[in-house]
Amino acid sequence: MMRLDKFLKVSRLVKRRTLAKEVCDQGRVLVDGKPAKAGTNISVGDELTIRFGQKIVTVRIEKIVENAKKDEAGLMYTLLREEKLQSDSDVLSF
Repeated sequence: MMRLDKFLKVSRLVKRRTLAKEVCDQGRVLVDGKPAKAGTNISVGDELTIRFGQKIVTVRIEKIVENAKKDEAGLMYTLLREEKLQSDSDVLSF
């Protein structure tokens, strides 16, 4: 298990851990369909849905590693969906 904010940083889904914490605390990350805070423990098989501005990315956690090199980071998750939001009303429904 690993904290959600640390996973986002180590997997390079988010560049910095402080930014990962902010994204979580703003309610822009779901773990298995439920809103998650930065300290939420995640494990292999969990599905993360993250809203980045006008884009929603859904990934499945494949592997948890404490420290990952750049080329290993992409192996930590599988991209399931990537959706572009069309309007502000789409953003509010997340």
